[in-house]
Amino acid sequence: MSSPTPDALLGPADVRELAEALGVRPTKQRGQNFVIDANTVRRIVRTAQVRPDDVVVEVGPGLGSLTLALLEVADRVVAVEIDDVLAAALPATIAARMPARADRFALVHSDALHVTELPGPAPTALVANLPYNVAVPVLLHMLDTFPSIERTLVMVQSEVADRLAAAPGSKVYGVPSVKANWFAEVKRAGAIGRNVFWPAPNVDSGLVSLTRRAEPVRTTASQRAVFAVIDAAFAQRRKTLRAALAGWAGSAAAAEAALVAAGVSPQARGESLTVEEFARIAEAASSRGAAPTPPKESQ
Repeated sequence: MSSPTPDALLGPADVRELAEALGVRPTKQRGQNFVIDANTVRRIVRTAQVRPDDVVVEVGPGLGSLTLALLEVADRVVAVEIDDVLAAALPATIAARMPARADRFALVHSDALHVTELPGPAPTALVANLPYNVAVPVLLHMLDTFPSIERTLVMVQSEVADRLAAAPGSKVYGVPSVKANWFAEVKRAGAIGRNVFWPAPNVDSGLVSLTRRAEPVRTTASQRAVFAVIDAAFAQRRKTLRAALAGWAGSAAAAEAALVAAGVSPQARGESLTVEEFARIAEAASSRGAAPTPPKESQ
């Protein structure tokens, strides 16, 4: 692997120069906050445990701060960018600042929520500074669509990081916590200060590490069926599961029957259940011949 030049990564002046040259003004609509600190992006790459044989997919590369740091280490980086101007400019930035690695970079100009395939070898890692407004749906979509992703490290709003990594019984345990745990073991992996971004956000950021489960959750129920139970349980999180799942099951009595069959107390609440218990409820409903209609999915 060729060694990158010492000044290959983007600093504060580089980011502002690039943005000005492109006429880019970060927008709240797309949750754009560009990282301007080289030490921070290198820390993210280290925390993500990116290896020389990794194929890394990055969502929302922006001006390329993290992309360049990933290219220093990974075998290949595939970046998914929705913004027309940023997508058009990124390959030139990579070629100019890290020419020896430019052939290891690929760009997909698309909305990450609609990406179903990526060029080249299957990705082994996902590392991204996710836009705050779509962080959870994008993360879940990528983990679902690309089962080859073994390790993930995402930077998200601190409160979102707390929710993703929350354990059953926590006040912030909810839909993101359970669905993320369907795919992976999840934990907080650090905090990121506001001053490393331009513009500085009004919220703190956190790193979340996700390691793909060695074995999937054991259940005969489909992922869609399990996620439908999760959505229903948290749609009315203050209610007991007997009441919260009544609409999903068709009646409170049917919900109670499924819960009892799954070994879950009908008086329990969603925030006390593990993903395995949600799977048992879905399985019990299926085995009883019920075919509940999944409610509108929530994040």
